[in-house]
Amino acid sequence: MSSPPSFTSASVPQWANAPALTPLAAPLDSLSHVNVARSRLLAKIAGGSRVMDLLFCLPESVTDRRLRPTLAQLRADTIATVCGTVLDVRPPAPRTRQPWRATLSDETGLLEIAFFSPWQAKQALSGAQLAVSGKIERFGDRLCMTSPDYLLPARQIDRIPLLDPVWPLTAGLFGGQVRQAMTAALALLPPDLPEWHDPALITQKNWPDFVTALTWMQRPDSIPNSHTGMEWQAERARAQARLACDELLADQLAMRIAQQATRCRPGRSLQGDGHLQQQALAAFGHPLTHGQAHVLRQIEADMATPHRMNRLLQGDVGAGKTLVALLAMLRAAEAGAQAAIMAPTEILARQHAATFARLSPVPVAFLCSSVKGKARKQALADMADGTARLIVGTHALVQESVKFADLGLAVVDEQHRFGVDQRLTLVEKGHKADMLVMTATPIPRTLLLTQFGDMQVSRLEGKPSGRKPIRTSLHSLNTMDDILEGIARALTAGAQIFWVCPLVSESEALDIAAAEARQAILADRFGNLVGIAHGQQDTNAREQALQDFAKGQTRILVATTVIEVGVDVPTATIMVIEHAERFGLAQLHQLRGRVGRGSKASYCLMLHDAGLGQTARRRLACLRETEDGFLIADEDFRLRGGGEATGRRQSGLPEYRMAPEILVDLLLDTAHAEAQRILPDMGTKPTASYRLPGSARVLLTLFGKADAARMFSGG
Repeated sequence: MSSPPSFTSASVPQWANAPALTPLAAPLDSLSHVNVARSRLLAKIAGGSRVMDLLFCLPESVTDRRLRPTLAQLRADTIATVCGTVLDVRPPAPRTRQPWRATLSDETGLLEIAFFSPWQAKQALSGAQLAVSGKIERFGDRLCMTSPDYLLPARQIDRIPLLDPVWPLTAGLFGGQVRQAMTAALALLPPDLPEWHDPALITQKNWPDFVTALTWMQRPDSIPNSHTGMEWQAERARAQARLACDELLADQLAMRIAQQATRCRPGRSLQGDGHLQQQALAAFGHPLTHGQAHVLRQIEADMATPHRMNRLLQGDVGAGKTLVALLAMLRAAEAGAQAAIMAPTEILARQHAATFARLSPVPVAFLCSSVKGKARKQALADMADGTARLIVGTHALVQESVKFADLGLAVVDEQHRFGVDQRLTLVEKGHKADMLVMTATPIPRTLLLTQFGDMQVSRLEGKPSGRKPIRTSLHSLNTMDDILEGIARALTAGAQIFWVCPLVSESEALDIAAAEARQAILADRFGNLVGIAHGQQDTNAREQALQDFAKGQTRILVATTVIEVGVDVPTATIMVIEHAERFGLAQLHQLRGRVGRGSKASYCLMLHDAGLGQTARRRLACLRETEDGFLIADEDFRLRGGGEATGRRQSGLPEYRMAPEILVDLLLDTAHAEAQRILPDMGTKPTASYRLPGSARVLLTLFGKADAARMFSGG
């Protein structure tokens, strides 16, 4: 792979290599009082092992401990910090789980304290002067504080923060340990970091500088005037908005760097006369749709330039992306190069291989982990000597043993299912190869801008002619008897039916158990017409189940989400999705797309719990009202944002540490405009013309985006 362009500092030269940031990039065990074991626990909550990762672990909430009354002034259901003398201590009875109890007095009143900690018991001796902080509760006519958050000698009351951050914790890690490590990490922040935002924006938003903003978030009682009133909340909101915009800007800037690096990185022109494409279309038997022709022209124009293509093809379920990919790959073959497509599952890869073998006028090789022995050796040899002009496979294509004679175009299907390194490894097996990544999951505008930045995007609209709308209906699980009666009638009429079982939990084994239980119930009624397919089956057994269904030997296929992509059975006309409320909208849309692929009318039945909530009902109603995947994706983004609490995460956004979903929506356009200001579009100018301000390099280093050019060029 050619080296990405170098970015030199146009301003703030003393920050060109950001040496003052070195302590922030150090491992967590470099902090005082943090050993290796504790650093591992801190890394769990921080999402990384750098000191900076810990600083980016924002508190989940702030406990207000500014109320410091006398005992006579205490009120139930408040958080209070008080001082007093221990009058008596009553230990628990032996071998019981009862707490220690102590009575605290300050000459104005009494407070009972109950605590379970042996360490606190050592502090609470009769006659000791103590400071305690926690929630005040009422039991009968007495006020009590159970399990104080703080119990210290009275002389150490200043150790109890007035505004107390509450960080996420993990087993074995305590709040005091996080506080101690955070204090040490904050001390490492350079006080003179350069400002990367436009000064006019800082003035308009009234944002504090980066270090101040981060300090206010991690130590809210350092905010001016935080000891009185509630102004600290508004100040902290401004601080979080600034940090959220910083994180979004780092993302946007990294993607602009990657895009411009891709544009100016030498590629090669892949042009052809269209004769292979015409033969494939003749075998297909139908003309391209308007949408297919439009995106193919965009892809071919990119391939013809002397710069590397890095394009996303975004198309709805059934829009015809596979045919567009085949034609783009044949254009590479017309130019004398090879082209490869990598799919995330063997089911999908075999589906592509069958399509390519039927339509391609040039030899096609297939490679996946189940291809063994002579067949594997032959496939590897055909790829290496150029006999195979088109190659279809799974992640097996990125293995070191796989060599290409001349890979000119790498296509990655369902790109979100591959890691960046896997995509990079594939494209780097070629000489100045172009990259086309595809997704069948429609992406809302906000996510598109966030995750893909300035990557060139082709949106494939429309569907092939002859497809009929899918009628979608919602049904309570309480009506299962009626649903089974309807299924029986459909089977009598010759229908084939997918029955998708629910996401049970993060355990795939539980999902499979649900599928097996449903198959047993259906088999009791419909006998050997019922098959099953799931991800833990032997590959041959799963393939056989799919083939039996495709041939009509079984008429109901019970499955997990293994059939979400790569399963094309045009004769299937009914999709039943059990516990539909547990799936994301995009995934439901994908599953529904397994039917309606032929000329017959098709139906999707979404079964849900009887007590469906308002939000869940709105989500499912969206599916019922439209088949437009892009509208569904936008609604999914608005409703779920970063993910769904029930079922498996179908993330609406990359996981940001500083930017909650609402701030992403509010600040994304600002961050995008700032990235354009910092790094204007240079087109295909030589790399020497790229000059990135030192302040921007600091930003990228802080947010771990220093390797942006290489990582993002992998799609």
